[in-house]
Amino acid sequence: MDINRIAVLVPVIALEMILMITALVHVLRHKNYKRGNRLLWIFVVVFFQFFGPVLYFVLGRSEE
Repeated sequence: MDINRIAVLVPVIALEMILMITALVHVLRHKNYKRGNRLLWIFVVVFFQFFGPVLYFVLGRSEE
């Protein structure tokens, strides 16, 4: 792997980790969701890389 690929991948991986951790913390701290339940959202956030946290913040997060 050359240095240019690493320079691109590091910020992308960091963004993914930040999104996933933020979404997981929010899922674990709140009880109400627009759609689904806690277990479903934990599964979506962890197993659907990048899109899972985005889906949670768009579709699952309640207005509280």
